[in-house]
Amino acid sequence: MASFTSFGFAALFILAITSSSPAATAAEGFKVGGDEGWRQPAANDTEMYTRWASTMRFHVGDSLRFVYKNDSVVVVDKWGYYHCNSTHPISVFDDGNTVFNLGRPGPAYFVSSDPVRCKNGQRLNVEVISLMHDDPISRTPAPAPFSGAGSNFLAMPQLVFFYVVIASASINNMYM
Repeated sequence: MASFTSFGFAALFILAITSSSPAATAAEGFKVGGDEGWRQPAANDTEMYTRWASTMRFHVGDSLRFVYKNDSVVVVDKWGYYHCNSTHPISVFDDGNTVFNLGRPGPAYFVSSDPVRCKNGQRLNVEVISLMHDDPISRTPAPAPFSGAGSNFLAMPQLVFFYVVIASASINNMYM
C-alpha cells in the first residue's frame, strides 16, 4: 500500500505542476478574418476585423496568419492604426501568407499599406494577454505588494509542491 501511495502522490505532484505551468498552455494560430482572410471588407462591413478580433482571445505565444493577394500587412503603432498611416512601419510583409507571432502582452496594430483599403476597414487591432492573465475585461489595479523581501515567496507551483510534500509526509508517518 505504501508504494501505491508514493506513486499516487508523485502522479498528483506532476499533474499539479504541469497544469499550473504557463508552458502547459498551448499556443494557438489564428487565420485573420477566418475564411475571408486579409482583404478589404465590403462597403457595408467595415467593422469586419474588429468584430472578428472581439470573438477571439489572444495570448502571448499565439500567432496570426494573414492570407492575402496583391496586398500587404503593415505592423504599426497606435497612431498609425487610427490614422491609416503606414509611413513609419514597425514591420512590413507582402508575401501573401504572413505569420506574425504575438510575443508580448498589450495591443498589436496591423493595417493594409494601401490607405484607402485601411480607411475602408482593412485594419486589425488585437489585445494580447499574458499567459497568467485571467480576465482581459478586468482592468482594476493590482493590490499593493506585500511589504518585505518575500513578496513572491510562494507562487502556485511551489505552493502545490509544499502541500504535496506535507501530505505525503503525514501519510507516510501514518503507516510507520
